[in-house]
Amino acid sequence: MLKVIFSRGFWLLLILGFFRQELVAQTQVTDKAISQFIQTASPDLSKLYQHLHTNPELSFQEKNTSARIASELKALGYTVTTNIGGYGVVGVLKNGNGPTVLIRTDLDALPILEETGLPYASKAIGKSDDGKDVAVMQACGHDVHMTVFTGVAKTLVQFKNNWKGTLVLIGQPAEERSGGAKAMLQEGLFTKFPKPDYIVALHANASIPAGQVGYTEGNIMANVDAVDITVRGIGGHGAVPDKVKDPVVLASQLVLALQTIVSREISPFQPAVVTVGSIHGGTSFNVIPDEVKLQLTLRSYNDAVRNNTIASIKRMCEGLARAAGMPENRLPLVTVRDQFTPFTYNDVALTRRLTTSFKRVLGSDKVVETPPSMVGEDFAFYGRTEAKIPICMFWLGTVDPKKVVESKAQNIELPGLHSSKFTPLPEPTIKTGVLAMSTAVLDLFNQK
Repeated sequence: MLKVIFSRGFWLLLILGFFRQELVAQTQVTDKAISQFIQTASPDLSKLYQHLHTNPELSFQEKNTSARIASELKALGYTVTTNIGGYGVVGVLKNGNGPTVLIRTDLDALPILEETGLPYASKAIGKSDDGKDVAVMQACGHDVHMTVFTGVAKTLVQFKNNWKGTLVLIGQPAEERSGGAKAMLQEGLFTKFPKPDYIVALHANASIPAGQVGYTEGNIMANVDAVDITVRGIGGHGAVPDKVKDPVVLASQLVLALQTIVSREISPFQPAVVTVGSIHGGTSFNVIPDEVKLQLTLRSYNDAVRNNTIASIKRMCEGLARAAGMPENRLPLVTVRDQFTPFTYNDVALTRRLTTSFKRVLGSDKVVETPPSMVGEDFAFYGRTEAKIPICMFWLGTVDPKKVVESKAQNIELPGLHSSKFTPLPEPTIKTGVLAMSTAVLDLFNQK
């Protein structure tokens, strides 16, 4: 009897072991199949990338870009809705019972004249807010984002039999102006469409080699504020400065004084940035103008630091103006634009799950931990709603590995994001992005 039981138990264990091996083999085959499919899709994705790179559009003006992304999703069988929060696109693919995963890409480009020398370089011209013609360039890698996004959309359709759940894909306008995420949320992104259990995005990185991805648990990007300061004076002839109140001198004093906010008013243990990015005033060498305009960007990871920085700017502007003898009706005007972007917090548990997927499919040596950055992203808004949805944004390497080695050896900085010379290495970058994102999303759908 014992012998029979032992034999049955032995065969049962043997069968279970066989099925366990089959499941492992199936996972390995699936990863390989994904890679093979991406290789097949690569030529079409390359054409799409070049099209998007050549034809960029500014924030709030992404009409043609939005239409192209919508057409790609429609051709794949997604239910597509357009003009959400401006030129926002939402594609939904329902595939049985399971989690709902949202993947986001951004659509807009920057007012920069491209100087990459690429055969498909942008020659596009857009309109600035004041109606002037400006050159437009995909200098932040959003063309990479959209191409990877489309590749993931194709891959998840191709492997529909390997997952269950609902996939929501959104093309978001106006990331560079920090308006698109808020607009899409206000127009009912989480009420008119399936509410996600997880939200994932990637961002091009100008210092990580192509073929690699980077991850950051917790804080990854900073609070961002845009501040306008109008330094007012009493203008007149440049030959009689004693008869006027010179706003150029006051503006110069302010630029220097503002540098002491971070160094002398904020704890060394709290990251913060105060940068004067623009100063304009005057029309002639011999005329003291009535006003000078400054534009600032502020960065922080703490609401108290943010509020204290803004209060310090206002205090310094008022104090220095009074010290210069400005009348009360000519004190500087300080305006914080309605473009605040909160810091981006990567859900730790979700980030670790994605990282596990990345390491399996790319190899541990291709997955690097990255420190928090002082750049900003309105992707943060998706994780700050009442729904408390876990979000994660990871970095996608874009740089020719040889150039990374050369730059370190020669101690030369590579062109960064928002540079007119930023040049991603398309093929390995896009393939890596599609493989990493597709695998991670499939694993989220197939979680136990």
